[in-house]
Formats: sequence, structure tokens, C-alpha cells
Amino acid sequence: MSDETTNGAIASAEAAGPAFTVEKIYVKDVSFEVPGAPAIYTENVQPELQLNLNQRVQRLGENAFEVVLGVTLTCKAGDKTAYVAEVQQAGIFGLMGLDPQAVDVLLGTQCPNILFPYVRQIVSDLVQAGGFPPFFLQPINFEALYAESLRQRAAQGGDAGLANSEPAGNA
Repeated sequence: MSDETTNGAIASAEAAGPAFTVEKIYVKDVSFEVPGAPAIYTENVQPELQLNLNQRVQRLGENAFEVVLGVTLTCKAGDKTAYVAEVQQAGIFGLMGLDPQAVDVLLGTQCPNILFPYVRQIVSDLVQAGGFPPFFLQPINFEALYAESLRQRAAQGGDAGLANSEPAGNA
């Protein structure tokens, strides 16, 4: 294997010390549904929004991880679903020369912070292209979500960390 990663960063931990790199950012899955179209556009009801957020981490190699930030936005108009937008934004991140705790923190905080602006833009574009008023996701405190996931892991008696766990939501 060569000492360079796909974006030109040095991958040799011994030569360069600890490193955090963004190798690739991509859309893994997108879905937008308007189940009641076209009748839903004539409804004059105050919409109710529900947002679900999740994060999955998968180890791809010794120093490479895929992080997937998933958002599902459901808009109800009365008892009918106006629309459902689902986005899975992914990234491949290189984490070299770091202790397991630092890797866990980066996977749980920095990686979703990097992916979030992409998710926000896609959701906004989908909702507007679907004929609805623009929707802008508000900033999310991934550090607080990570701290809560640590509390939950401690309460369950587990300390596997994101890097060593099976893909699961932690946000």
C-alpha cells in the first residue's frame, strides 16, 4: 500500500504523527415522497414536523471509517402525511495515529459536523422541489448528542466505542 491517501495526505502515522482526513463525502441514499399529491397541496392545515436523526459508523480498514448521517423529516397536515424526506449522507474518514478514545470522539462529533451542512442542503432542496415552503434544519449540537451516547453506553455497562461497534445509531 502506498503512503498517500486519495486526497494526497500522508497516511504514514509514524512519519506524520496523528492525522484526521476527509477522504470522500457522498450521498448514500435519498428519498422524497408526497403520498397525498395532488390533494395535499389544497389542504389549509398547520403542518407538523417530526425530525429523526441517526448516525452509523463502519470500520472500513485499520485507519478508515465510513460515517453515515441519516435524517428523516416527516411533515403531517392534520392526519395526512404531506411529505417524507429521507437523506443518508456519508463520508469516508481517515483517522491515524490516534488513541481509541480520540477516534471515538472524532467519529461521534467531528464527522457528523462535517456531514451536516450537506444533509441540510439536500433536505432543503428536496422540500422546495416538492412544492412546499423551504425548510432549513437548525444547527445540531453533536457534542451534546455524543455526551448523551456516552452516558447511555456507561449505563448499559458497555464501552465498546464507535470505532469498534457494529453499525448503529448514536445520535
